[in-house]
Amino acid sequence: MSENHENQLLHMVMGGRVVDPRGAEFQDLKDIHVVGFYASYAEAEDAWRGWAQRTVDDAEMKYVIVHLHRLLEPDLPGA
Repeated sequence: MSENHENQLLHMVMGGRVVDPRGAEFQDLKDIHVVGFYASYAEAEDAWRGWAQRTVDDAEMKYVIVHLHRLLEPDLPGA
């Protein structure tokens, strides 16, 4: 395995309209915007920050970072 893959911690950034801004229940799952997949938290955070700032005036819009590496391989260090 290359060094690049060893350090890869897969993250997904997604967002959409939520029922309550304090939670993560989306109003309509077919309307979720998948921003992308990222190999590090820092890259995911940059993408998340950009989209969260674009929608800052809309209280029903919420973007989140999903730690896919924790779901896919929960026994990995750093998960």
